[in-house]
Amino acid sequence: MNVLNKFAARLNSFKIGHQDYWPGKNNINTLDLLGRASKAGINAADLNFPDHFEDINLQELKETLNQLNIHLNGLAMRYYSESKFKLGAFTNPEKEIRKKAIEETKKGIDILSELNGDLLTLWMGQDGFDYSFQANYRQLWDWTINALHEITEYNPKIKIALEYKPNEPRSFSLMPDVSTTLMAIKEVGYKNLGVVLDFAHVMYADEMPAYSANLIGRYSEILGVHLNDGYGKWDNGLMVGSVHPIQIIELLVELKKLNYKRAIYFDTFPDHSGLDPIKESLTNIKTFKRLNKIADKLINNSDLNEAISNQNATQSFDIIQKYLFK
Repeated sequence: MNVLNKFAARLNSFKIGHQDYWPGKNNINTLDLLGRASKAGINAADLNFPDHFEDINLQELKETLNQLNIHLNGLAMRYYSESKFKLGAFTNPEKEIRKKAIEETKKGIDILSELNGDLLTLWMGQDGFDYSFQANYRQLWDWTINALHEITEYNPKIKIALEYKPNEPRSFSLMPDVSTTLMAIKEVGYKNLGVVLDFAHVMYADEMPAYSANLIGRYSEILGVHLNDGYGKWDNGLMVGSVHPIQIIELLVELKKLNYKRAIYFDTFPDHSGLDPIKESLTNIKTFKRLNKIADKLINNSDLNEAISNQNATQSFDIIQKYLFK
């Protein structure tokens, strides 16, 4: 049985209600957020670079992670330091800005290596376009492939994961879906380049999550899984299983087939509804464990496998319901 038991969460969520949680404390830093997250069942950490490193030093971070028994899952790049990044990081029309984005990414890799981590996630939401006749598509693609080539080559021990998303903040992302992302990975050609699969992003890319996972496993590697939920219109960041529990179960079955063993990252947004971040995180973990237990029972279910082999949807649905609605 493949048991997934490393849980990370969107660390900035734990700033919610900080006035009540840390009364009189004006400066809430990354170490404080990790401490609060540890009370929410979180035992793995994804840190944003550079913003989660602005007010701490690496030794303090190492000690805090050790004291809290939190495993460093990896770092995620955020291109905030330069206002011109809004027009693109790797695809910016200014050569110096593109160069700066690559250099900042290399700094993130260096920090990650110093922390003994091995996973850097790139969400390139700023790399895209908004209007017809705004972009030279060939040029934007070439700039991105060249940047990814340089980044993956910089430290082959570090795995680089692309987190695709159809849009936001740009109207059209250069990496909007699984097929485009896999095409880019093939073109870059380095084996340390893979994919982070975000459930809500997949849903509003109009994809079936388990199918996308299967394609990634066939042509590349799933390096991270962001679980959340939504209505397929935008990145709602709702609690796990609140809208699409069956699709999540099917995804978990597929992840087990692919022998996925890295952390499950709850990329949810309790701040949208004013939820208590600790209670929301604990609910995500509880729901995940319930759905994962069902997935464990389904992966070797002979009746289900037979139904799938015959593409018998009514039989499959009947079997799923028996486990889901016990």
